[in-house]
Amino acid sequence: MHKTAWLIGELALAGLVTASAWAQQSSGPVGSIYTCTDRNGRKLTADRPIPECADREQRELAPSGMVRRQVGPVLSEQERAVLEARQRKEAEERSRAQEERRRERALTARYPDKAAHDVERRAAIQMVEDVAATAEKRIVELREQRKAMDTEMEFYKKDPNKAPMTLRRKIAENEDSIAEQQRFIAGQGDEKRRVHQRFDTELAQLRRLWDEQRGVVVPGGGAASSAVAPAASGAR
Repeated sequence: MHKTAWLIGELALAGLVTASAWAQQSSGPVGSIYTCTDRNGRKLTADRPIPECADREQRELAPSGMVRRQVGPVLSEQERAVLEARQRKEAEERSRAQEERRRERALTARYPDKAAHDVERRAAIQMVEDVAATAEKRIVELREQRKAMDTEMEFYKKDPNKAPMTLRRKIAENEDSIAEQQRFIAGQGDEKRRVHQRFDTELAQLRRLWDEQRGVVVPGGGAASSAVAPAASGAR
């Protein structure tokens, strides 16, 4: 009898502890008050998150009435995926903007004015012209070699088919080499146009950045007298 009463008491105590733990877990911090306005415009208040406002923001208040935190709406799996995708996109855009600003700072540090930009343009064009000049020299060498072959072919003028196969092969290779060098020179002309286009595009961006720099340093607006103005002209 004594043992039975003790067992009943223990079970009752365990039940009370479990119920208390469940109540604390579902009601949030002790003394919290949750408030929101539901989709019907009703202002609701409770001591735990309000199910009717699961789709909207709720405020968790301390007993003093101060806002402890904002409780966001409970998102579905699809809504959460959309939100995460948007956040990733925004982060990528921020990263791209930061990288673009870094690149712009490096560009203006490299070219503080148009004169500096023109110097590099001329150097890039000169490099292309030097490569083309090397190909022109090679063509002159190949044509000199061809003269010697043509002199040898004089012996077979009446019947070129009697010329040695090695000589005919050298002539064919010489012609192919000259044609290849001519194609290469034409390609360097295209490369010069690409270089000028790249520098033109870069210069347009630099003009904007130089203007921004002059505008930033002046308190109250206007152009900075100490800023370096781009040169009026530059050679191509």
